[in-house]
Amino acid sequence: MEEMEVNHVAEIQEKLTGMVGDRVKVKANMGRTRVIERMGIIKNVHPAVFIIEVDERRGRKSRQSYQYVDVLTGTVELFDPETGEHIFTPFGTQLEEH
Repeated sequence: MEEMEVNHVAEIQEKLTGMVGDRVKVKANMGRTRVIERMGIIKNVHPAVFIIEVDERRGRKSRQSYQYVDVLTGTVELFDPETGEHIFTPFGTQLEEH
């Protein structure tokens, strides 16, 4: 998967629509120094949120929903599970990298 620079929620939604069924690594900043990292599959894409079915302990699964704006701001990061590379570059870090 190639990394995509984003600055619009619509671009994130469009890319994730094409990735339904793909496996991703999710890193979500839950605030107060709590960060969760999970592997999961993109299940659904809706107008305001997308759903990832994540692997829990002992083979159980749960569904987590995230907002596109969280991907845009970098609160939620998505990675290619094979390479570990970002799927999206959070808005604001694009200028630092060029």
